[in-house]
Amino acid sequence: MAEESEPRKPLYSRPVMRRGMPFQVRIVLLALAGGLPALLIALLFLSDAPIADSVFRLIVVVLIGVWVGFAIAVHRATVEPLRSISNLLEALRGGDYAIRGRYAKKGDALGDVVLEANRLGATLRAQRFEAMEASALLHKVLAEVDVAVLAFDGDEHIRLANRAAGELLRRHPDALMGLTATEAGVENLLEGPAVSSESHIFPGRGGRWQIMRETFREGGRQFRLLVVTDLSQALREEERRAWRRLIRVIWHELNNSLAPIKSVIETSRDALAAGAPDPAERAELAHNLALVAERAESLRRFLSRYSELARMPEPTLVSCDVPGLLRQVASVQPPGRVQVSAAEGLNLKGDPDQLQQALINLVRNAVEATGDGRDPVELRALRGRDAVVFEIEDSGPGVANPDNLFVPFFTTKPGGSGIGLVLARQVAEAHGGSLSLQNRRDRSGCIAQLTVPV
Repeated sequence: MAEESEPRKPLYSRPVMRRGMPFQVRIVLLALAGGLPALLIALLFLSDAPIADSVFRLIVVVLIGVWVGFAIAVHRATVEPLRSISNLLEALRGGDYAIRGRYAKKGDALGDVVLEANRLGATLRAQRFEAMEASALLHKVLAEVDVAVLAFDGDEHIRLANRAAGELLRRHPDALMGLTATEAGVENLLEGPAVSSESHIFPGRGGRWQIMRETFREGGRQFRLLVVTDLSQALREEERRAWRRLIRVIWHELNNSLAPIKSVIETSRDALAAGAPDPAERAELAHNLALVAERAESLRRFLSRYSELARMPEPTLVSCDVPGLLRQVASVQPPGRVQVSAAEGLNLKGDPDQLQQALINLVRNAVEATGDGRDPVELRALRGRDAVVFEIEDSGPGVANPDNLFVPFFTTKPGGSGIGLVLARQVAEAHGGSLSLQNRRDRSGCIAQLTVPV
C-alpha cells in the first residue's frame, strides 16, 4: 500500500496578526518577564544575607527600578521607531513623497526598513511626476486636436471633454464635465458599431461625421470613449479649392477673349454707323454684330455669376432681426406665394445680406417648384437648441436626385445656373451652421432647413 504523501508546505508564510493585547504592551511584558527570574534570584540571595533591613529595602527598590527602567527603555527602543515608520508610510499613502525617515543605515535591521521606505518614497515620487507630465501632455494634445473627444463613466456622465468637443456642443469643456449624455445631446451617438459614418446636426454645426466608439478601464472602472471627426468639412473645403482654381482659370481665359471681341464689335458698329456703301448689308451686319455683342455680354454675366463661388467674402456678424429678415425675403417674391411665420423678438448674430441672399435662393427654388402656386411656400424660423432653424417648405415634386443637390453647375431647371444651393450652403457653413434638403413625408414636396447657431 502506497504511503500517503505529506501536505506541501507553502513557499512563504503569512504573518498572523495576534488580536487582543497591543504590541507595545507585549514588548513591555516580555521585557519584564525576561528580567523577572534574575530579580527573584537576587531577592532570594539577599534575603539570606546578613544586612540591615533598611539596606535590604533600598537594594530591592533599586533592583525593581532598574528592572522597570530597562523594560521602558526596551519599549522606547522598539515602539518609537515603529511609530516613525508608520507615520512615514502614512505620509506616502497620503501622497507626501518628499518626507524621509532618519537613521537609514544599511546592515542595521531597523535601518534597512527605513532605507527601503525612503527608496519607496523616491520611486513613488518619480512615478508621480512622470504620470503628471504624461497627463499634462495628453491634455495638451487633446486640447489642440480638431477632433472631438468625450469620455463617459458607467453612469454616462462626461468625465473628459476637449476643446473641439466644447466647440461642437457650443459649451465650455469645463461646463460639460459631469453632464449626462442626454443633457449634452449625444445620447444617440453612444450606441452603434465601433466605427461608423453618420450625418448629425450638433449645436455647433452639422454635417457628416466619423464616429468612433471604444471602451477602456481605469481604476477598475469601465469608461466609454466617443471620438467625433468631421468628414464633410474637409471634403467640402477641398472641393471649394478645386472649384476656385477652375473658376479663376476659366474666368481669366474667357475674359481675355471676350474683351477684344467686344471692343472689335463696338468699333465695327461705330464704323458702320458712319456709313456703308450698301444699306442692306450695313443693316444686316449691324444686326449680326449687335447680336454677337449681346451674346458676348450675356456670356460675361454668366461667368461672373459663377465667379461668385470663389469671391464670397467672410460674413460680417451683426444682430439680425429674424422676423424682419423673413419679411424682406418674402417681399421679393410674387404676392401671395410665400407665407411667413416667426416668433417676434427672435434674433441671431449673422451677416444679414448673406443670409437674405441664401434664403432668397432657397425660396425662389421652392416657388419655382410649386409651379401653379395654389399652395404657398411656407417660410418659417424656429428657435432650436442654441440655434435658429430656417425652414422652407413647398408642395412641389420633391428632390429626385439628392446626390447632385450641391454639385456646382448641376441643375434640372431650364436656364438655371446650378450655383444657388451651393452658395446657400457656403453661407450656412460660413456662419457655423448647415443646410439640408429632404423630401416631405406627409405629401409631395421638399423641406429645406438652414441652421444658424446663435
